[in-house]
Amino acid sequence: MTKPVVVGLDGSPSSLDAVTAAAHEAAWRGAQLRLVHAFGSPHLHGLPAGPPWNPATAGVRELLDGTLAEAERRVRAVAADLDVDRDIAVGEPLMVLEIASRTASLLVVGSRGLGAFGSLLLGSTSAHLAAHGRCPVLVVRGRTGPGGPVLLAVDDAPANEAAVRFAFAEASLRGADLVAVHVCRPGSPEAYAGPADPPFVTFDEIHLLEHAGHVLEKALADGRERYPDVRLRQRPAVGQVRRTLIDASANAQVLVVGARGRGGFTGLLLGSVSQAVLHHAHCPVIVVRPGQA
Repeated sequence: MTKPVVVGLDGSPSSLDAVTAAAHEAAWRGAQLRLVHAFGSPHLHGLPAGPPWNPATAGVRELLDGTLAEAERRVRAVAADLDVDRDIAVGEPLMVLEIASRTASLLVVGSRGLGAFGSLLLGSTSAHLAAHGRCPVLVVRGRTGPGGPVLLAVDDAPANEAAVRFAFAEASLRGADLVAVHVCRPGSPEAYAGPADPPFVTFDEIHLLEHAGHVLEKALADGRERYPDVRLRQRPAVGQVRRTLIDASANAQVLVVGARGRGGFTGLLLGSVSQAVLHHAHCPVIVVRPGQA
């Protein structure tokens, strides 16, 4: 049985866009959609101690009903017969969503939320879940239309294999092309053909592009065999990793990246490449950690 798609909901426009994206993902997978609305514990916001807190007695019932009604409307606009479950929890949203990710096939969050109320703000919940969630995490940002290919950032580290498998499956589900990009940076070790070519003398762009092509061929071989229905385009490149990915995302419907890697992707979600992608990509970003696909 396919695990559910989980979406974090706080009533913000960004989280409602995440509901629409999550409804599409659930429909493509034939999975249940879980709407998770979490309220922070009162003692964390300096409220006086009292009876156990719940939404029905905290003056937020009307807001909650309105948020869920709008979420349901968006879901039904995507798939009228989609199986929807509602989970209203008391607790810090980050912890609630991290727990929910343990039994999910995909966790979907917006990139901007309602601050202290929802805590679904990029740099806190979104980035933390992308780094620590137990399933792939889709951060909805930028252009959210269905047009364009699935864009895959390919690394030559074993940790990137899960992202590659996920990207092929996602392209198959969406009926989209898959564009796989591997970027070699000027000045990287791959630029030099041998010890006679010192770093301060040689920069061979042709050699770099050949190396990038070999990385792509090796990384994509298994996925190409498993998903013959996916039209694959390989794009070796030389340049700055984050700028190349951000520029390429302008024409993509989603960007898939691995959570850890080597070279330009070292410490992804901790370093400059990941921060740039999550903050500046022109389309939604899916982060896949090792073992999640």
